[in-house]
Amino acid sequence: MSATVVDAPLRRTPSRREGAVLLGGVALAMLVSFVVARDRMTWAMETFWVMLALPWLALDRRLAPTRLLAWLLALHALVLIEGGAYTYAKAPLGEWLRDVLHTQRNPWDRVGHFVQGFVPAILAREVLLRKTPLRPGAWLTYLCITAALSFSAFFELIEWWSALALGADADAFLATQGDAWDTQWDMFLCLCGALASLALLSRMHDRQMGWAGGRGR
Repeated sequence: MSATVVDAPLRRTPSRREGAVLLGGVALAMLVSFVVARDRMTWAMETFWVMLALPWLALDRRLAPTRLLAWLLALHALVLIEGGAYTYAKAPLGEWLRDVLHTQRNPWDRVGHFVQGFVPAILAREVLLRKTPLRPGAWLTYLCITAALSFSAFFELIEWWSALALGADADAFLATQGDAWDTQWDMFLCLCGALASLALLSRMHDRQMGWAGGRGR
C-alpha cells in the first residue's frame, strides 16, 4: 500500500525550549571538554563536526529537524565530545564499558562508529524525505545506508590523510589501539548502526515526518 501524507502536522519538531536545552547542553559540554581536553589538537579534530553544526542549527531558523533527529544529533555530538576531550583510547565511559564487557581495549571508538551509522542514517532519511520525491520504502532504506557508509568511508580517508600529514601526532585521533583491522571494524559498526536505527526508528520517524501507512511505493 502506498504511503500517503497526512494533513497535519507535517512534522513534529522540538519546542523552542526543548531546542534551546539541546543546543545549550551540547554547547556547555563543548566548553567543559575544551577545558579538560588532554590534547587540544585532537579535541579540535574530533569535535570539528560539532563546531560546524552547532552554530548552523542555532542560527538558521529554516532548519526544523524532527524531535527524533534533534535528540539523535545531540547524542552524536556528546559521543564526539567525550572522545575529543579524553581521546577515544582513554575515554572514561569507554573505560567503564571495558570493565563491563571485559574487553581488552577501550571500546569508545567502537561506540562512536556505531553511532556514526545510527544517527546519519536518520539524518539522510529526513533530508531525502523532505527534498526528494522518495517515499518510505526499500529504495529510501538503501540510500540511507549508503549515505551513512559513504560518510564513514570519507572519515576513514580523513584519518589516513591525518596520519600522512601528522605522523605519530595523529595517533590519538586515529585511536586504532594496535588493531590492524580497525578501519574494517569502523565500517562494519557504522553499517550495523545504520541498519539498527532504520529497523528500530523508521516508524517513529514516519509519524514525526507526517507519513501515514506502512512502506512506500
